[in-house]
Amino acid sequence: MTETNAAEAGAQRKLVQTLTGRVVSDKMDKTVTVLVERRVKHPLYGKVVTRSKKYHAHDENNEFREGDMVEIRSARPMSRTKTWVVSRLLEKARAA
Repeated sequence: MTETNAAEAGAQRKLVQTLTGRVVSDKMDKTVTVLVERRVKHPLYGKVVTRSKKYHAHDENNEFREGDMVEIRSARPMSRTKTWVVSRLLEKARAA
């Protein structure tokens, strides 16, 4: 592969990030809030700590409900806070 072809291949490749989390809010139209938790080791004390972050994800058909476990993927920015799209349902919420 020449340098030109390598540069073109790099430009065409898209980095799509995926995360797994639980829907904590479905009150907005076409948007769900997904809580993603991860476990990290504290740098000084060594204890395993749970870190969490909320993401707004696009839900075109308003099909996902609070409590559902979903996978989200990165996408183009759709609003100031919404840059993720729900790609698939992993687990349906239990009926209360």
